[in-house]
Parts: sequence; C-alpha cells; structure tokens
Amino acid sequence: MSAAKHFVDDSTQAVISSLQSITLTNPSVLCDEENKIIYRHPSSFSKPSNVAVICGGGSGHEPGFAGFVGDGLLTACVAGTIFASPSAQQVRTCLLHRLPPEAQGALAVVTNYTGDVLNFGMAVEKARSVGKKVEMVIVGDDVGVGRAKSGKVGRRGLSGTALVAKLCSALAAKGVGLDECANVGKLAVANLVSVGASLSRVHVPGRSKEEAKEEEERLGPGLVELGMGIHNEPGCKKLNTDLPGLVKTMLAQLLDPSDTDRAYVKIEKKEDILLLINNFGGLSNLELGAVTTEICSQLRTTYELSPKRVLTGNYFGSLNGPGFTITVLKLADTGLGSGKSMLELIDAPVEAIGWPMSIRPETWERDYGKTMQARDERDERPRASNLRVNPQTMKNALRSGLKRVIDAEGDVTKYDTIVGDGDCGVGLKRGAEGILKMLEGDDLSDDAVMNMAQIVPVIETTMDGTSGALYAIFLNSLAHQLRQQDGPSQSPATPAIWAEALSSSLKALEKYTPAQPGDRTLMDALCPFVETLKQSGNTREAAKAAKKGADGTKGMTPKLGRTVYVGGTGWEDVPDPGAYGLSEFLTGLAEGM
Repeated sequence: MSAAKHFVDDSTQAVISSLQSITLTNPSVLCDEENKIIYRHPSSFSKPSNVAVICGGGSGHEPGFAGFVGDGLLTACVAGTIFASPSAQQVRTCLLHRLPPEAQGALAVVTNYTGDVLNFGMAVEKARSVGKKVEMVIVGDDVGVGRAKSGKVGRRGLSGTALVAKLCSALAAKGVGLDECANVGKLAVANLVSVGASLSRVHVPGRSKEEAKEEEERLGPGLVELGMGIHNEPGCKKLNTDLPGLVKTMLAQLLDPSDTDRAYVKIEKKEDILLLINNFGGLSNLELGAVTTEICSQLRTTYELSPKRVLTGNYFGSLNGPGFTITVLKLADTGLGSGKSMLELIDAPVEAIGWPMSIRPETWERDYGKTMQARDERDERPRASNLRVNPQTMKNALRSGLKRVIDAEGDVTKYDTIVGDGDCGVGLKRGAEGILKMLEGDDLSDDAVMNMAQIVPVIETTMDGTSGALYAIFLNSLAHQLRQQDGPSQSPATPAIWAEALSSSLKALEKYTPAQPGDRTLMDALCPFVETLKQSGNTREAAKAAKKGADGTKGMTPKLGRTVYVGGTGWEDVPDPGAYGLSEFLTGLAEGM
C-alpha cells in the first residue's frame, strides 16, 4: 500500500477521533477534545495524593503517549497535531485543571524536541508561578545523531521516552515523592541509548500525494536510512545492507565504547540491561519478530549481553513508518531499596491500552533449564511390505514428472497470479525440487510402500498452503492403501494395485475437502487420471485424461478456492493452476516409464 493512502485524509479529524477511541477502549479515562488531553477519571484513583505524571507531544506517535494514560502509568497526556508540539496553553490546562487537586506534585516527561521543551517549559513555569509543585524530565536517548552534529541541542527523544514514563509512573504509584520520581527519570535518561532505522519516510494524512512520492523517491530503492527520527528527520547515513548488517551497525552505534561521538553510556559485558525493540508502525509483526531474533543473537554473541527483559511492539511510533528503533536501558541502581529497582518498576502492573508488555516477572525470573525437543523416530518408521517395484523405473518416472513440474513453474505462477495469490507454482516447484534432492541422495528400494514413505515427509516439509496439505493427505493415504493390498509373499505392484490404492486415497481425501470434478480444482486432473488408470491400466492414457481435465477448467465457473471471490476478468482464459501443475507431473511421469 502506498504511504499516501489513508482511510482518514483529514489530519485534524484523525487526531480527535484517535483520542476519542481511547475512552472507548478504557472507560477509566476522559478526553478533553478542545485541548486534546487524555486524563484519568477523578474516581479512578485509589490514592489521588500520589505524584501525577504527564507526558505529551505531537500526534502520530501512537500509542505514545495518550495510550499510556491509565492506572500505574500516566495520569494525563497532552497531544498536539501530527508531528507538532501541543501549545503551552494546552499543557497549562492539563497541569492546572486535569490532575487530581490532592496530588503532591506533577512530573512532566518530555521528549527533547525544541517545540516540546519550550511549550511544556512555559506551562511548567506558569504552574509554578501559581504555587504548583512541578518538575520536568527531558528525555534525549538518540545516538543516531552524534555529539558533533547535535551540538547544544543534545540527543533527540526516541522510544526510550516510553521507558522513562513507565519508570516514573510506577514510582509515583508507590507513593514516592516528586523529587525522587524526577531523579529516577534523569537517572534513566543517563543510562539510555536508542537508534532507529527505516525503509522509507512516512506520509502525513492530508498532505499532497506528490509529497509522498517525493519522500519515497528520496531514499531510493534498496536503501535503508540509519538514524531516522520520528518526525521524518533525515538519518545519519543511507545503507545498502541486509538485516544482519543493519543490526550490526546499529548495535555498534549504541554500544561501541571507541565511538567517542556516540558512546553516551558505558555498558560492560554481562551487565544487566533491558532491551526495547519499537515498531515505527509500518513493520509487520512477522518482520518485527525476525528483527528481534537478530538483535538478541548479536547482543549475545558480540557483546555478551543477555537482556533481563525484552520488550517488543508499538510503543512510540511514527505513523506508518516501515522501521524500528532499538533501545537499551542499563539497569542502574535507583538507590530507593526493595520494590523500587528499575526492573521492578518496569514490571509493575499497568492498566493502559498502549502498554503491550504481558509477560509476568516471575515468568522472566524462573530458571526453565534446557530441554531437548525429543521425538521417538521409531514411531515414524514404516514397516516393509511385499509389494515390489523396479526401483530404477520408478526413479526415472519420478524424475521425468518432477522436472516437468519445475519447468512449468512460470506458467503455474502466472495462472495463479490471475486466479489466486500466486504461490501455487512456487509451492509445487519447492516440493518437486525436494523430492529430486532426495532421489539424488537416496536410492529407491524395490518396496513400493517404503518408497512412498520416503517421499511423503519431503512433501510435508517442503510444500505449504492448501496444495501442500492436499498432497500430503493424499500421499499418506496412498501409502496406507498400498499397504492394505500387501500380501503374505512378494508380488509386483501392478497398475491395478496402484489404481485401487489411488481410488481409495481419493475417497480419503473427500473427508477433508468437498472438491469434485467440475469445481475448478486439482481434482479436475486427479480424478480423470485415477478413473482412467483403473479402467485401462494404462498410465499414458490416464495422463492424457488428466491433461484433458486440466484444460477443461478454462472458462469453468469456480466453486472452491480463491477464484470464487477473485474479481475482474482473465481467469476464464487460464486453466486452474493446481490442476495444470498436477497434469504436467502426471504427463512427465507417464513419459518417464
């Protein structure tokens, strides 16, 4: 999907609607729409005298920080428009009118961006001028822009802000005073390092489509931007690298003590750290998982660091940015005693929709030890049979059919792109290549059942999706049905025996799919093959029947599969890809016999 495509193109409406949604998903919070403040309902506090913790900044970073409002986390959040700081008036309204009047003080946690610092700073000073106790912690954790370039501005605020907000809020919930809360926040900032990377800049709803195109073209194909900020700010460099190479560079910026421009926190081997891997918003959970595994692997092997906690997910986003940040927090001693260590504060329970951590502390702390995922392969070994085949003939036939499937991959993929999701050809090719590889390494025996037993696991491990499941069910049943015809003494596996076993396997397959000839599926090739073989005993005639059945799916009204709901035109002019791929195998099989 293009970065410029949005369900809501009005950025003002998008912000207000997003804030309203928080009250729908957490009934203990309220929304001041005029000032764009999310705050806890006065009746939700068990101890309203505790220090109030607020945060805020431009919208577009969800769930930060409005999604962090709730018991155990923020008391309130002030939102600006997309990527723009809230005004001092908004923050002042929050400090003076949206916090419990009994609170023994208020702490503002602010990212180190000029607009946020100035507007929150003005509001803090105004609140102090009327007698309120207010402190402010400014979070700068980015190492992407080093000391030389950042100058007096200092480090930008990134996803480490979420951790600072959590630490301070958990401490406040324990009844700790304002100064201690602020000091722990500052201690965390001094032990935080973060860096981000993205495959593209993001598009703000409501801005021109041309701008989005320019943003996409700016980075260029195949490049990743290292050090990109959360407001589309350029990074420190563009890289053409793979994930391991990218992670290696990012971790070096975070942890290499010899990089004097970026060595903000000294972290020794085996020190206690917390790792946060934050999704900018456009990274799939699948890729985020792969990123997490790579980061943890390199931390362990290169830096001898095993995080005490690994947090992953959306904490501090950048709209739909296809990128992530790595944050490392050195777990420094807070000096506040039991129950108030950094790790205990991170683990403290919360009731806020935007905090995704769900693994209990005792689960993290338990020693599970090492276990072997054992399996008794004796249960999977097939018994020998008395059904004999010529191993070389079977091998030649299989090779011929499999090579034909591989050669047909392009056509099968083309047909499946029109009528489905385009993966059928690749799946068939993967299975064919797997069996060919097996045939190169292992000689077939003269036992028909044992040969099938060799082939089936290859199909099960190399083919996925619907086709893979159907083939695995059918071939497992075929091995079983062949064994059912086994006799007390050795005898050849004749075409009649194969045909009977195939016919019974078709009936077994019907338990798992309603597909029948005429439904535009692989059954349109498989059923004619089995029926013709049973009637004639001639493999070539059976293969011709399979090809005729596959060709007949052109123009056939689909009753099963993705073709049923594929719109547009074109599917009428191509055969069903599954039926076509199977007919190619069966044709090659017959030619090789």
